[in-house]
Amino acid sequence: MRLTQPLKDPQLWVAMALAPLFWLVLWQLGYAHFELADKNPWRLFLPALVYPVLEEMVFRGLIQQELYRSSWGKRRAFFLSNANIAGSLMFALSHLIYHPPMRALCVFFPSLIFGYFRDRYGSLAPSIALHILYNSGYLLLFSGCC
Repeated sequence: MRLTQPLKDPQLWVAMALAPLFWLVLWQLGYAHFELADKNPWRLFLPALVYPVLEEMVFRGLIQQELYRSSWGKRRAFFLSNANIAGSLMFALSHLIYHPPMRALCVFFPSLIFGYFRDRYGSLAPSIALHILYNSGYLLLFSGCC
């Protein structure tokens, strides 16, 4: 489905409202508190804004898009494309480099949401916006920098 006005999409509003639930889950699992080494608020810039854009370009813009070109990638399990599920699995696995396994697994679920909106709109803009929201809220709530 290719829509043109994301801000009028109730599903996008639900996805934005789910961000605090994601933060709560991370908090409950003990992954909410972390310290910025130098207490510099500018250190939030990379994980809050730059990483989401780069990750969306790679995982949704390149990987998911390429997988979606095949008939297998377009097939759906419920409302999620196989391309989204495979790309989200790769996204979660990539987080094993810097995070413990349970925390890396936790990014799988928001990744499915980001990928869903990539498929829904045929654009990276909604997935980038959601990724920035999820990362920034988490960092602002739990980094202790602000």
